[in-house]
Amino acid sequence: MPVLFETQYNPPAAFFAALAGQDALWLESHEHYRKQTYRNRCLILTAQGVKPLTVPVIDGNRSEKVRITELEIDYRQNWVHQHWRTLQTAYGGSPYFEYYADYLHDIYVQKPALLFDLNLSLLAFFLRCLRLRIPVEFTTEYHASYPPEALRDRRDWLSPKDPVTPEPDRTSVRPYAQTFGVQFVPNLSILDLLFMQGPAAGSFLV
Repeated sequence: MPVLFETQYNPPAAFFAALAGQDALWLESHEHYRKQTYRNRCLILTAQGVKPLTVPVIDGNRSEKVRITELEIDYRQNWVHQHWRTLQTAYGGSPYFEYYADYLHDIYVQKPALLFDLNLSLLAFFLRCLRLRIPVEFTTEYHASYPPEALRDRRDWLSPKDPVTPEPDRTSVRPYAQTFGVQFVPNLSILDLLFMQGPAAGSFLV
């Protein structure tokens, strides 16, 4: 069965766990942007705890009236440098940061104009890293809901406002050793899993 998601910035690992066994990944391309979601932010683990990284968008006050495929990134803010420095500080000592760093950095320095395009480039990178071979398609029009027998609608299923949820199928990532702390922190960006487990990361998506 196809699964439908919105595009996300460095999505949580659970995003990729939800793709297992699905026929295709559909990406919502006709919605309007929504603030304070994973569309333009991710959660990583630092020495100070969980930290959000947010991609600024142009005309933030009006952004929710803009179609997601037309939303521009605000490069007047030096967010690329800030995000990269934060990732280096948080994960520079992790086992696989250097393994992925050059490929990931290349995506950032391309500076795509649109948030949608940035998220697509990152998604393609993560699918390759996790060896997830799943067709990726795009919606052709917006529907508020879909019949459950047609596809698995996972739009806004994961939220940075509620990163810890009791639903077991939303935290379907096997615990792994993390850089900071002794208690496993769930629902972080896929970057956390990749930097810690490298090519074995896919085996933790259950």
